[in-house]
Amino acid sequence: MQVKDIQSGQGKIDIDLEVISVQEPRTFDKFGKSGKVANAKGKDATGEITLSLWNEQTDQVKAGMKIKITNGWCSEYKGEKQLSTGKFGKLEIIQ
Repeated sequence: MQVKDIQSGQGKIDIDLEVISVQEPRTFDKFGKSGKVANAKGKDATGEITLSLWNEQTDQVKAGMKIKITNGWCSEYKGEKQLSTGKFGKLEIIQ
């Protein structure tokens, strides 16, 4: 799949991206558990998309890396598409 083909509300997204930036993670508390989340930008030949990195992903992913998202999920926040691994997806670092 390519960035230009991703729709909000879509699941089962398999895509390779280059990470172009990662913001500082912020912490949150939900359902009595704390976690971390950070926004990042990823790109391929067809465009850019915002990535939501959760918990250990915030430490693993750095700008300049190539990543593969398998079974990802796209949501929308403030009119902007956001891609994440969701509950069932996987993020791998290729390089």
